[in-house]
Amino acid sequence: MKVGIISDTHGCLETWQTVFNRYFQDADLIIHAGDVLYHGPRNAIPSEYNPKQLAESLNNCPVPIVTACGNCDSEVDGMVLKLPIQSPYTYLLLNGLKIVVTHGHNLTEETRQDLAKRLKADIFITGHTHIAVMEKIDGIIYLNPGSPGMTKRPDGRSTIAWINENKVEILDIVTGQPLVSEALA
Repeated sequence: MKVGIISDTHGCLETWQTVFNRYFQDADLIIHAGDVLYHGPRNAIPSEYNPKQLAESLNNCPVPIVTACGNCDSEVDGMVLKLPIQSPYTYLLLNGLKIVVTHGHNLTEETRQDLAKRLKADIFITGHTHIAVMEKIDGIIYLNPGSPGMTKRPDGRSTIAWINENKVEILDIVTGQPLVSEALA
């Protein structure tokens, strides 16, 4: 099983196409942790900003996409996307793995961990910060794939993540280099 994990695309069409062609085209599923089309009022409009074409590309994607609602996603986005934007959580059971997806903008560290434990999550995915992070606490993998087009990482690396084989990895989209890797139990 190969699952692509992305967040905070914010209407960046060319970045999406690069990520899909380089990393996700042979995936079984793509998980998007929100902020799909709109750039948001606090972000500068990216030079590649093209939410209409991104919506079309996502609608024609041959790989199924599961999406959680981000704080920049609105009802009108759901009108142009053929894939449902699930709010505020998506719960997946894949090959025995329990995966919870939410954008994370309204969670504290404590509520995130309480929710992950209550839902018996193996992997708890958030977005929002545009900074990739992965940590394992009490057997639960907490993952933020960062942003492929509007990163806020101090080193400027644009990132995605994937579940590939028996591990979860955060990847630098330019080099393909894994930045963090965690084995699945």
